[in-house]
Amino acid sequence: MLASDTLPDPIGESTAFLDFQARLSEVAKVDRPALIIGERGTGKEMAARRLHYLSKRWDENLVTLNCAALSANLLEDELFGHEAGSFTGASRRRKGRFEAANRGTLFLDEIGQTPPELQSKILRVVEYNSFERVGSSETISVDVRIIGATNSDLPEMAKRGKFKFDLLDRLSFEVIFVPPLRARGDDIILLANHFAARMTHEMGRSGIPQFSDDVIDELVNHQWPGNVRELKNVVERAVCRSAGEMITELDFEPFRYPYGELPSMHAAVEGSVSGSSSVSPPTTPSVDSSKSWTDLLRKEIPNKGIKDLVRDMETTLMKEALRKAANNQRKAAELLDLTYHQWRGMYRKYEDEFEVIEEEA
Repeated sequence: MLASDTLPDPIGESTAFLDFQARLSEVAKVDRPALIIGERGTGKEMAARRLHYLSKRWDENLVTLNCAALSANLLEDELFGHEAGSFTGASRRRKGRFEAANRGTLFLDEIGQTPPELQSKILRVVEYNSFERVGSSETISVDVRIIGATNSDLPEMAKRGKFKFDLLDRLSFEVIFVPPLRARGDDIILLANHFAARMTHEMGRSGIPQFSDDVIDELVNHQWPGNVRELKNVVERAVCRSAGEMITELDFEPFRYPYGELPSMHAAVEGSVSGSSSVSPPTTPSVDSSKSWTDLLRKEIPNKGIKDLVRDMETTLMKEALRKAANNQRKAAELLDLTYHQWRGMYRKYEDEFEVIEEEA
């Protein structure tokens, strides 16, 4: 599969991002293997494409392969190709990715997932620029720059025998670390505006969507474990659900079950066997906030599991904080030493507990 021959403009103004782009430009000039290290969703493939198009190989093929998506046999065939008759179903010769990338760049995504038996063959190509197709003894010479990407700790994997030290040494001529989104500061809002505008255009809407102050706080304070990919999903989802041009709510947990606690498979099976069409959620007795937690635990432990006890404790503290803050949620979050985003996450988790409070407010 050949990558597109276009190079999108990078989006970002933070020091971490600009330093990263400068590093890519420097490494692109050196015609040696490179490793791109980064968390999921940070844009490792985009970084690899930038390395290719800023290099002297820019007018040749950029070929990509996800090493985690295939079994060992299929991965070997994809990388090196095969001769006709080399296995059942091989009716004709097939070139692999190394041949397709000749004079260009081969991007091996998730290279840490490459089976050990193939790492030796890849090492040979890196060292000697040659290989044999599956089912052939003919040596084929290629001129390929290899760029690998991973979110794995390759040195640690090498210590455990999961990745060859020799291959690691050859690939790590240059190692580039992609900054996570949480380290990019104001780029979060810059990217959010970009994704929101693009989604609005895609949906055929007019106007430029705006984020409320609360939403901006949530965007800035969220840790973004899924990085740019997660931000894109969250913002585009918010645009889809928003009725107007002002985005006032974000959903960081699209899998949150809206009907209480999702029953386990075991409970669902028992319910179907017994003929019951639904599983009743457990009831949570009210908790007297004036009681000490020691008294509460002594009384409730025989009758409750730890999940219910934690729920009681958290909702009681949140209600008390709301009472002291006159139902101002930001002040209540501060009283509990929580960020506003953390408070909103807990509030959504226990929203059924606060319906009365909202009505009274």
